[in-house]
Amino acid sequence: MKTWCLFGMKRPWKTQLPPLFLLYLLGAVRTQVNPGVCRYPLGMSGGLIQDEDISASSQWSESTAARYGRLDFEDGDGAWCPEITVEPDSLKEFLQIDLRSLHFITLVGTQGRHAGGMGNEFAQMYKIKYSRDGSRWISWRNRQGKQVIEGNRNAYDIVLKDLEPPIIARFVRFMPVIDHSMNVCMRVELYGCEWLDGLVSYNAPASQHTMLNDLQVYLNDSVYDGAVGYSMTEGLGQLTDGQSGLDDFTLSHVYNVWPGYDYVGWTNESFPNGYVEIMFEFDRTRNFTTMKVHCNNMFKWHVKTFQKVTCYFRSSESDWEPSPVSFSPVMDDVNPSARFVTVSLYNHMASAIKCQYYFSDVWMMFSEITFQSDTAMYNTTLAPPKTGPPTSTQPGDDPTHKVDDSNTRILIGCLVAIIFILVVIIVIILWRQVWQKMLEKASRRMLDDELTASLSIQSETFTYNNNNDPSSAPSEQESNSTYERIFPMGPDYQEPSRLIRKLPEFSQPTEEAASTSTATKSPPTNPSSQDGVPHYAEADIVNLQGVTGGNTYAVPALTMDLLSGKDVAVEEFPRKLLTFKEKLGEGQFGEVHLCEAEGMQDFMDADFSFDISEKQPVLVAVKMLRADANKNARNDFLKEIKIMSRLKDPNIIRLLAVCICSDPLCMITEYMENGDLNQFLSRHEPEGQIALLSNAPTVSYSNLLYMATQIASGMKYLSSLNFVHRDLATRNCLVGKNYTIKIADFGMSRNLYSGDYYRIQGRAVLPIRWMSWESILLGKFTTASDVWAFGVTLWETLTFCKEQPYSQLSDEQVIENTGEFFRDQKRQIYLPQPAMCPDPLYKLMLSCWRRNTKERPSFQEIHCILLECRV
Repeated sequence: MKTWCLFGMKRPWKTQLPPLFLLYLLGAVRTQVNPGVCRYPLGMSGGLIQDEDISASSQWSESTAARYGRLDFEDGDGAWCPEITVEPDSLKEFLQIDLRSLHFITLVGTQGRHAGGMGNEFAQMYKIKYSRDGSRWISWRNRQGKQVIEGNRNAYDIVLKDLEPPIIARFVRFMPVIDHSMNVCMRVELYGCEWLDGLVSYNAPASQHTMLNDLQVYLNDSVYDGAVGYSMTEGLGQLTDGQSGLDDFTLSHVYNVWPGYDYVGWTNESFPNGYVEIMFEFDRTRNFTTMKVHCNNMFKWHVKTFQKVTCYFRSSESDWEPSPVSFSPVMDDVNPSARFVTVSLYNHMASAIKCQYYFSDVWMMFSEITFQSDTAMYNTTLAPPKTGPPTSTQPGDDPTHKVDDSNTRILIGCLVAIIFILVVIIVIILWRQVWQKMLEKASRRMLDDELTASLSIQSETFTYNNNNDPSSAPSEQESNSTYERIFPMGPDYQEPSRLIRKLPEFSQPTEEAASTSTATKSPPTNPSSQDGVPHYAEADIVNLQGVTGGNTYAVPALTMDLLSGKDVAVEEFPRKLLTFKEKLGEGQFGEVHLCEAEGMQDFMDADFSFDISEKQPVLVAVKMLRADANKNARNDFLKEIKIMSRLKDPNIIRLLAVCICSDPLCMITEYMENGDLNQFLSRHEPEGQIALLSNAPTVSYSNLLYMATQIASGMKYLSSLNFVHRDLATRNCLVGKNYTIKIADFGMSRNLYSGDYYRIQGRAVLPIRWMSWESILLGKFTTASDVWAFGVTLWETLTFCKEQPYSQLSDEQVIENTGEFFRDQKRQIYLPQPAMCPDPLYKLMLSCWRRNTKERPSFQEIHCILLECRV
C-alpha cells in the first residue's frame, strides 16, 4: 500500500500563505497516496472551495445557483436545482466543481433539498464525469463497469459513496439520472486529497490474459480511463489506483472479481525486444528521486519481478536525454511475496519519463507504479488562481507561464519582503520559546545530581522492520464536523536523533532506579513486598524475541523456569491442511498469515469447541518463523509455544496446534472472523443521529461495555499468572460473533499500525501512546503498566477508534508529557472524556493513569467495576 497523503486540506494555504512559502512547501513534497487514509473533505461543505469554482449547466433561479450545491448547507433555497425538469436518459444537466489542481478523489457525498420542510427534491441516481485538463471528459465506471451511482432516497439524509476505483481529476461533474420525469436538486461534497505525484497519464502496451491450470486469469487494466487499442494512451488506471495486488494473483476475493484483477501483466512472447515500455507524463517539470514498482513474484507460475529497468528523461518538448538510468534488482527465487521495487532516479529533471522493464521470466505483472519527486521551483506558476469558467482551459494551454519582465523587480521586491517578514516571525517565535523555557527552569529546584532518564527499553524488546516517514496529524480541535474526516487518523510519528530526557531528581532514586532493568538474573524484587503479598508482577522479566518482533507476554523468570521442563501440550498439525488466505503482517523473524485449516476440530481439547460444523474449515492465524532465523530466535519461538500452550481463557487467543517437525516452524492460533477491534469499531458508529445520516452500522453502548469487560477479564487472567502483555490496545483485541473479544498480539507486525509505534534510533519501536510513564522513562513493565494501557484501550473503545490517543500531540510531546507525570506538578495532559463516556467510567480511566503504580486498580477490581456498570 502507498503511504499516507501528507497534506489532505491544502486549499486554505493557497489563499492564506505567501507565494514563496507555498513554493517552498510544494518543493518539499514527496508523496504517495493511500486510498484508505486519503478521505478528507475537499471543501464544498467547509467553504474552502470558492463560489467561483462551482458552476452548473443551468439553474432554476438565482437562489438555486451552483454555489448553493454545498453538502449540509442551507444557503439560498437550500441546493442547486437545474432550470428544467430532468428527463430520463438526459445527461445535459450537471453541477461542476473546479478543484484548481489535480486531486485523488476516493469518496463522494450527496444530499437533496428540503429547505426546512419547504422542498422535497433529490437525485435518486447520478453519474460522474471528470477531467484533468478541462477539455477531455471521462465517465467514471466502477470496477464492474457500472456508471450509475445510487443517490438519495429523501431530501434530508447524506449518502456517502466510495469511488472504487478512485479518480484523479481537477474538474468533476455530478449529473443527475432519473427513470421518469421529475424535479431534482443536489448538494454534494468530494473527499480525497491533493494528487502530489504529478502524474497525469501513462502510455503502455495493452495488457493480456492467460490460462493457468485451467484458471482464466485476466491481467488487463480494467479501469484505464484513456484510449485502449493495441496500446493504452493518455490515461490513468490500475497502476495509479492506490491498490496493491495480492501475493497470490489467482485469488479474487478482494473485490469479488476475476483472478488477476489487481495486476496489469504481459508475457515475453509478445515482446521480441525483451522489455515492456511505459511512458509517464507529468503536470510540470519535476526533480525525480525514486520510482517504486509493485511487482508480483510468484515464480511457480513463471512470474517474476523485472530483471532490469532503463529509464529515459525528457523536459518540456525537448528530445529524450541520451544518458538513461539503469537498475537491476536482486532476483528472489525463495520468497513468492509481491513487493515494491525501488529504483533511484538520481534527481533527474523531467516532465516525462520513459521506462523499459526487461523480463526475467515468462510473465511480468505490476499493480502500482509511483514516483517521488520535488516540483521544479522555476516551473511553478506564480499567477493568482484563474476565476473564469473551468471549461475555458484549452488542451494546448501551458499551465506554466513566464512572468512579465516589467514586473520582475516588483515581484522580487515583494518576495524579499516576505522572506524578511517570515524570518522576523520565526525569530520572535523561537525567542519566546527559549525565554519560556528559561523561566520554567528558573522556577524549579535543580539539584547537582540531576538524573538522566532515557528510553531504556533494550532494542531487542520491541523491533520492527518497516520504514516510515514523518507526517503531520490534525488536532481534535480541527475537526468539529461529522464529515470533517471520514476515516480515522492516519498514523504519524517522528524519528529524533536523540532520545534522552533530563528530569529532576527522583524522590527515591535508589528504589526506582533499581527496577529499570527488564531482564536480570537476580531473584525478583518487588517494592511492594514490604506491604505483604506482591500486588504486581515487577521486573526480572524474560524477553522472548517473537515472530512479530516482540513478545506476546513478558514472563517472569521463575515462571519461565517452571515451563522450561514441560513438554508442549499441543499436537503437530499437517501443513497440507493449511490454506493461506492473506498475510496479516510480518516482523524481523517471521510472518503472520491468515489461513483456513481443515480438520482442526480433531486437534482440539475437550474443553474447546468451534461454533461451526465439523467439516467446515476453521479460520486461524499462523505465526511462521523464517527458515533462516538464528538459533536464539528458534529457541524463543519454542518457548513462546510452551507459554501459549498453557494459556486457556475464554478471552485470550488460544494456541491450537503447531508445525515444528520441519521448517518453517509454525504455531497455529485462533483468529476471529471480524478482525481486530480497532478496525471493527472504526467501521461502526454509535447509535444516534450521526449513524442515521451516514447509513453506517452501529454498536450500542452496552455492547461497547461488554467488549471492555471481556478485555478486563482476559487481562485479569494474565495478571493472575504474573504475565505482562506490554502491548495492550484495540489493535491487539480480536472480535468474533456476538461481540466476543479475545486478546492477541498481532498489532506490531501489521503495516496498518506501524504509526502506532515510535522508532528508537532506527531499530526498537514502542507503543508510547499506550505506555505508562514508568515504562517509557524507566523501562519498567508490570501489571500496573498494563493497567495504564487498559485505560487507553478503554478510551479507544468509547471513541470508536476515530483517532489516535493524544492525536493533538506529536510523539516528542507525548514523551515530554510522561515527564510531567513524573514531576507531578499538575501539568500533565490526560486523554479527554469521550462524548458517550459516563463520569464513573471516565473516573476508572483516570485511576488507571495514576502516577503511583500502587494506587492503580488491579484488573480484578477493574473487571468488577465494569460488571457493575453493565447492571
